[in-house]
Amino acid sequence: MNELTVNDLHLEYGQGATANPILKGVSMHLQKGEVVALLGPSGSGKTTLLRAVAGLESPKLGTINIGDRNVFDGSKSFEMPAEQRNLGLVFQSYALWPHKTVFDNVAYGLKLRKMPSSEIKERVNEVLKQLGLGHLGERFPHQMSGGQQQRVAIARALVYNPPVILLDEPLSNLDAKLREEARAFLRELIVRLGLSALMVTHDQAEAMAISDRILLLNNGKIEQQGTPQSMYETPETLFTAEFMGSNNRLPGKVLSRDGASVVLEVTGQKLRGTARGAGMADSATLIRVEEVRISSEQAENAIQVPLFTCMYLGDRWECLFQSANGDISLRAYSKYKLDAGSYWLQLPAEKLWVF
Repeated sequence: MNELTVNDLHLEYGQGATANPILKGVSMHLQKGEVVALLGPSGSGKTTLLRAVAGLESPKLGTINIGDRNVFDGSKSFEMPAEQRNLGLVFQSYALWPHKTVFDNVAYGLKLRKMPSSEIKERVNEVLKQLGLGHLGERFPHQMSGGQQQRVAIARALVYNPPVILLDEPLSNLDAKLREEARAFLRELIVRLGLSALMVTHDQAEAMAISDRILLLNNGKIEQQGTPQSMYETPETLFTAEFMGSNNRLPGKVLSRDGASVVLEVTGQKLRGTARGAGMADSATLIRVEEVRISSEQAENAIQVPLFTCMYLGDRWECLFQSANGDISLRAYSKYKLDAGSYWLQLPAEKLWVF
């Protein structure tokens, strides 16, 4: 049984001729114990979808069900208030009360529900222990690190034992190193507790690391959905391929196609590639940066391009190759800094995608 089901959801801001459609018929589901990431650029509708599920935005059409409870039905003009949906919500800003202790921040919602104090104490202490905060219950938010504050916000969302936890860019306020640590912690916590989570993020690495399934939104619609591995390795559209990775785009002209096998011309040289998607109307050609292989000698399915510069990234060098007239610009990774000169850049046919 699905913990969350959204069917043909439409939402717009404004009315009449000035209405601005944000969600344009979005359908999705979340199974028990599953983590689904809503991924997409700014303005794609991912946060609006999360807020509609939470009851913080009012859709126009469609339905939303949490388990077997209907919480929104546009055809019946029915909308359950947010406080009755029993969902855990972690905000981007954490939204902690600065004058309340960690214990009181987590207990706040339970006190509003007039739960017995003994049960509140038991629930709060248990969830703080699960998140490694058991010894910090009497501290105030300003006495804690950003990562600890984030855990308090998660504890507050989990203390209800909600069927679904909603995460709105939960790691965006953390610095880069802490984000990596928090990413691992959040994934481990979700798996350990068997949570069902819907998470909004604009960071594709974060989405791939934490989620079981990704929904990529583009202009109010789902562009593609699937496991992180399928989204990255077998994109169905040019938008998905470009959004999900670091890519090189080449000025290729398709000469022939036989099934998925494509022969194309790049700066006068014939290369073999692989057709992706339903058609090739745009004839856009790209390859992931990490798939380009650098050789000092002529290689199969390769083009020769002069080295422009190398940038040190710590564990590797990112090398930029550029032709004299500027019509070819390719990036590739190298274990060592390269000497000046021209190199053959091998582009494996199965990784050279044509859309």
